[in-house]
Amino acid sequence: MFRALLRLYLITIVTYSAAIYLIPKLVIKVFEHRYMNYNVEQSGGQQKLIVEHYLRVPVEHWSEVTAQLGRDFAPLKVQLLLRQDASYTPEEEHLLEQGKPVIRLGEWGWMDQISSPVNDQFVVKLTIPPDPLDMNLLYWSMNVLIGAALLACLLFWLRPHWRDLERLKTTAVQLGRGNLAERTHIPARSNIGSLATVFDTMADDIERLLNQQRDLLNAVSHELRTPLTRLDFGLALALSEDLPQASRERLQSLVAHIRELDELVLELLSYSRLQNPAQLPERVEVVLDEFIDSVLGSVDDELENPEIVIDVALDCAVERVSLDPRLTARALQNLLRNATRYCDKRIQVGVKVCANGCEIWVDDDGIGIPVDQRERIFEPFYRLDRSRDRATGGFGLGLAISRRAMEAQGGTLTALASPLGGARFRVWLPSVG
Repeated sequence: MFRALLRLYLITIVTYSAAIYLIPKLVIKVFEHRYMNYNVEQSGGQQKLIVEHYLRVPVEHWSEVTAQLGRDFAPLKVQLLLRQDASYTPEEEHLLEQGKPVIRLGEWGWMDQISSPVNDQFVVKLTIPPDPLDMNLLYWSMNVLIGAALLACLLFWLRPHWRDLERLKTTAVQLGRGNLAERTHIPARSNIGSLATVFDTMADDIERLLNQQRDLLNAVSHELRTPLTRLDFGLALALSEDLPQASRERLQSLVAHIRELDELVLELLSYSRLQNPAQLPERVEVVLDEFIDSVLGSVDDELENPEIVIDVALDCAVERVSLDPRLTARALQNLLRNATRYCDKRIQVGVKVCANGCEIWVDDDGIGIPVDQRERIFEPFYRLDRSRDRATGGFGLGLAISRRAMEAQGGTLTALASPLGGARFRVWLPSVG
């Protein structure tokens, strides 16, 4: 708020200062003739009296009159000058020849000098001195007080705007974090009331659409599991009977497809649950090396290629970290399964813990991931060209589930190039509190 207020205040003050300096000059230049006439009218009587003082005495006493007038009109300066010594412009000389006074304007159109002809040779010039220091300080003090009043006015005007904008920002952040029920609650009388109403309406539409999508996905997934279970059970009964080898192989292939569909439904349910903001992560402190060992143990049992070697590199400044064991284990298992599909012979799991959080990476020595596809692989059902085959590519949900599992804990999951030559998946979990 203070940065925006400072910028607005500086813009206002600079504009105000420039206007005070430039606009009077422009107005005076445009209406110079009127300003001249006004000052002549205001000082006409004064100039007539001064000229009469000179005309009452002989010329040889005019110096004494000048000294007396200087004392009487102090601090104004009175000078008796020869016309040719006063450095007048041709236009001013013409006015003096006509018996008219010559006026030079100062700031704000006020008279700075006025010269009146006494006779054909002499003129009397009255010069108004600049304001003394104390008066200048008073003028500057008034300007400072005006600036302070402008600042107070801007602050008074900006505060409700800023409060409502901060509320709008907070609501947008909460919606981005998945709290779909969050609303601005900004009254319609607010200056951004119409904007807040449109924003809340948009949030209602988004919440309704996402809830409908999630409910549909849950309903379809749950409804699919029932017939799939029945088919699996029926095929298992059929396989228990004596069948020709060809029929048995066809039935076993059907069983594999049904179980693949069942696994897909489970993945969809997992992905749907992670989209539910009501299911907040349950962080607990775990012993990190034991946790990593348990995750690796669950993946070792699934390794089909015994030649694959999994290395672990631990760099822990602390032994215990706070995380959601279920979500983190699921994410790491997906990353390790992905690495076993595409590595040649080696996988490396690295762990580094510092005061700010925990970093875990999974490297493989495969062919890696193109730079332009390192973000797209986290989209649901997206698979790289080399993994179109479901036998190796899965359903395209594992990485999406892993990223959502990390984001639910306030962490990140990114794809990079691995020092081993393949892909690196980097998990970052910030420390709590």
